Amino acid sequence: MGNLKIRDVRTILTAPEGIALVVVKVETTEPGLYGLGCATFTQRPLAVRSAIDDYLKPFLIGKDPCRIEDIWQTSMVSAYWRNGPVLNNALSGVDMALWDIKGKLAGMPVYDLLGGKCREGAAVYRHADGRDEKEVEDNVRKWMEQGYRYIRCQMGGYGGRGHTIHKTRNAPPGAYYDPDAYASSVVKLFEHLRKELGFEIQLLHDVHERLVPIEAVRLAKQLEPYNLFFLEDALPPEQIEWFKMIRQQTTTPIAMGELFNNPHEWIPLIVNRLIDFIRVHISQIGGITPAKKLAVLCEAFGIRTAWHGPGDVSPVGHAANIHLDVSCPNFGVQEWSGISDKLREVFPGAPEVENGYAYPNDKPGLGIDIDEKKAAKYPISNELPQWTLARFPDGTAVKP
Repeated sequence: MGNLKIRDVRTILTAPEGIALVVVKVETTEPGLYGLGCATFTQRPLAVRSAIDDYLKPFLIGKDPCRIEDIWQTSMVSAYWRNGPVLNNALSGVDMALWDIKGKLAGMPVYDLLGGKCREGAAVYRHADGRDEKEVEDNVRKWMEQGYRYIRCQMGGYGGRGHTIHKTRNAPPGAYYDPDAYASSVVKLFEHLRKELGFEIQLLHDVHERLVPIEAVRLAKQLEPYNLFFLEDALPPEQIEWFKMIRQQTTTPIAMGELFNNPHEWIPLIVNRLIDFIRVHISQIGGITPAKKLAVLCEAFGIRTAWHGPGDVSPVGHAANIHLDVSCPNFGVQEWSGISDKLREVFPGAPEVENGYAYPNDKPGLGIDIDEKKAAKYPISNELPQWTLARFPDGTAVKP
């Protein structure tokens, strides 16, 4: 297929579970040959759609889809300004789709194009929440009974819930929480869980940047006796210098990177060995091409991968995560929010989970498809999120 070209680039928006998902379909001049990619930026889906339809599409039509690296590099700089979440997600959708096409042309799964399997399945972690310690414990046990050995534990969501909030008069709207009460409740939660569950199960916690830096240091130290698999996003990207103090003060493993867009945000944490797991959203950094390079960089410094895998990643994105997981020697664990029956109806071929491990299928490319008619049954609603408007009790806005 020496004359193969990109014929069309289309954006598909769908929300089978009420979460806006953005999928890119790159069609070629070969009838029936196309690729799918995830470009999901749930908080700004229409901006990503515009970036793809109005800018990347005319830039890409007529290009050779096999030239993945060249397309990635030229697309990244075609806008001159780069490394922002909208353009990165748009490019990621295209990049994943090109890898999908490449695998179909080769008759190989993407993991084989990335060097082949290092493991058959990827260990995943699930989320357990609850109103109090006992309810969290009960929910952890439910996952354990299903074979999961890695479980993230929260009590009342990010920043906790149920604490008395002393607001100011005329307080603006927002997702209020008390950082001191939250930090104290986390320590009590893990004290309870280790007492009741022992130390054989791997437990995780996500701070989600809800603490000021010195309090994050203190929490990491206080959690050390409970042997967390990792403490996630203890600090926002704006405060990464504080990770030096965390590393000096405690051996609690640290995971970081969910909000990263620019390589200069994560490079210092890697080369100075200030984190243990890289936690990036693959569509946020531009797709499989930069993710594979990032994994290799992390391998050189003894850091493991833990790609972001929440509900605001489409099944196409989850498939890309799993292909990377099984092919990277320094894989750590994979976040797994689960793929519902509705999502599987829209996305046939989505990865399967059995006894705590996620498995890609062996079909060429990413091994996943989309039923566009069924996807159209679930239109997105363009609503501004409320949970991102975190505030301290006095109304101060917090970077979540």
